Amino acid sequence: MDKSPETRHPVPAFGWAARDPSGQLSPFNFSRRETGEDDVRFKVSYCGICHTDLHCIKNEWGSANYPLIPGHEITGVVTEVGSKVKKVKVGDKVGVGCLVRSCRTCEHCANDYENYCPKPVFTYDAPDYDGTVTYGGYSDYMVANEHFIIKFPDNMPLDAGAPLLCAGITVYSPLKYFGLDVPGTHIAVAGLGGLGHVAVKFAKAFGAKVTVISTSPKKKQEALEHLGADYFLVSSDQDQLKAAKGTMDGIIDTISAPHSIVSLTGLLKPHGKLVLVGLPEKPLELPAFAVVPGRKTLAGSNIGGLKETQEMLDFAAKHNITSDIEVIPIDYVNTAMERLAKGDVRYRFVIDIGNTLAATKP
Repeated sequence: MDKSPETRHPVPAFGWAARDPSGQLSPFNFSRRETGEDDVRFKVSYCGICHTDLHCIKNEWGSANYPLIPGHEITGVVTEVGSKVKKVKVGDKVGVGCLVRSCRTCEHCANDYENYCPKPVFTYDAPDYDGTVTYGGYSDYMVANEHFIIKFPDNMPLDAGAPLLCAGITVYSPLKYFGLDVPGTHIAVAGLGGLGHVAVKFAKAFGAKVTVISTSPKKKQEALEHLGADYFLVSSDQDQLKAAKGTMDGIIDTISAPHSIVSLTGLLKPHGKLVLVGLPEKPLELPAFAVVPGRKTLAGSNIGGLKETQEMLDFAAKHNITSDIEVIPIDYVNTAMERLAKGDVRYRFVIDIGNTLAATKP
């Protein structure tokens, strides 16, 4: 770790990095490892901007290591494979999500839950097993062990499909795990942003009846007419909340800002499940009376394993599910972060790395 980012590995690389909690991103030279026998190297075409990226570059969770290259919704085309790689070949469309390594030996990894491995290596700003720090997809190339490479179906676009590698699996996994994928189930999606809009699409594809819960009445038309939700609730409207009390089998809470979850638990039927997938930086409050009388469940869910991520992407391709995106050049990324902080995006920024990154290299 005493070497510079440019010389820690033998292969020169280029991306955009944050240097301090201001979160401002700018051009950055670094290096990546050579392609090992089990590795896949691919040229990055697109990278989605996740709300986690914003938290991390501003060190809002207190764990950032600078310089930091974010990005874990990464897609591209394979340029090199190691001698033992069987999953993909040069020219294939692939992606990398939130993980690039796990121990592969614990009970969680053995059961295809690498996302709950006690020794995960996240795609960026994480110590890798060789002691270096990982860098994400706001960069020209990625290299990862083939186990952590996701194959893209032919009909899944690399741009609108990129956010599914984080946002998609983050909502798909709890819908499946908590039994909310059964046709006729009444599901609510709290928050209509990058996570919420794909949650609506997956829930509808599962055959659920879907209610969108939002602070903004302006999103009603979008939710019902564009995304196909069945109902819309304004979270501050007490009459609407009262009318919907006790009607939901499950709620996927995608909200990343501090908010009250007591009103959400009131919407659940007995035995209903409120699943948190958003990550507010401040603790949420929950009185016991909000869950005990109805034997309600408050749970969390964190992305998904690699097998399930591939399953999710294949399901999305079959049902024509993609993220609604705004494609931007890399030199717009700081403005995009400011807009993301205000919720001013429908619904996911995706950086056109392949066509705009090289032009910013000093």
